[in-house]
Amino acid sequence: MGGCFSSNQEMKQLPKNDYWKKCSYPHHPSILISDEFKFGDNLDHKGITVTKDRQTAHGVVQFSFRELATATKNFCIESFMGEGDFGCVYKGRLERSGQVVSVQHRHRNCDQGIIEFFKEVIKLSLFRHTNLVNLIGYCAHGDHLLLVHEFVPLGSLKDHLHDLLPDQKPLDWNTRMKIAVGVAKGLEYLHKTSNPPVVYRDLKPSNIVLDEGYHPKLSNFKLGKHTPFDNITSCPSFRVDGTYTHCAPEGPIIFDSDVYSFGLTFLELITGRKAIDYARPYEEQCLVYWAWPLLKDRKKYPEMADPLLEGRYPHERLKEALVVAAMCIQEGIAARPDIRSVVAALTYLASSTYDPNA
Repeated sequence: MGGCFSSNQEMKQLPKNDYWKKCSYPHHPSILISDEFKFGDNLDHKGITVTKDRQTAHGVVQFSFRELATATKNFCIESFMGEGDFGCVYKGRLERSGQVVSVQHRHRNCDQGIIEFFKEVIKLSLFRHTNLVNLIGYCAHGDHLLLVHEFVPLGSLKDHLHDLLPDQKPLDWNTRMKIAVGVAKGLEYLHKTSNPPVVYRDLKPSNIVLDEGYHPKLSNFKLGKHTPFDNITSCPSFRVDGTYTHCAPEGPIIFDSDVYSFGLTFLELITGRKAIDYARPYEEQCLVYWAWPLLKDRKKYPEMADPLLEGRYPHERLKEALVVAAMCIQEGIAARPDIRSVVAALTYLASSTYDPNA
């Protein structure tokens, strides 16, 4: 446990059938529960003040490790949902409120220290928007660092766009436009409203999760994506840490880079193709390179629609959507639209509901 308990502290180990003593998953921690790790009643961690009801100044709750172990049935295999950049993700239900949550447990080999962790908590607590996965709370228990987010039940956009199950219905046109608008509004909040402004840096279908009614939310924020600079283009020192398949030519370092990544993701929504797909013929493996010749000829626009739509889409709206996507994936930064312009255009597109039976 990394020496986080005193030698005379009594360790309480859960029954062996409640946890993986020798985990089969490579990053899963061995679970040992001790008396609750305490920071003190009102200890201030550079802005995080824990009050008696355990709620911080920004509405984020400090959970004990025992609470989260109970919520996830001691991080059992049945609660395991997957692995993110921060660590393993588990589904849990809070005992007090009954709320279903997503619990992210830091990798044992993660290089994020306690100070960096609290900086992350502080920053995440500042952002609240209907198109972002909001932080509910955190736990810092010895060398166990955990983040608790709201649970989003429908999985990622990737699951519904690229990894469909045999009996799964593909997304219809109206749902795709709804998702595109929501994602753009999430970016607009990060770029224009949040303080400090944020470059998301890693926009892609697997980082867009879907709530009830296919309501999209941006997820998977990482430390280093937040910036206090008003004009981020003047600071060349930001790390290039986005996914290369969705990166702009200049890298994921400025707000315009997010617009490029959005345009590529929007193109995936329209065409049903992946940004990079090595299963396709060589000339079609890169979505941008495949799309550019077709985007120059409006008569070929119908060829770009996802075959799974089976022709059930408004042809004029398809053309307008492809024009928006083409503007966003321009190689030149100055040629790309501002995210507010993208939101306005997509709101107009989504306002006209398509009726396949009309």
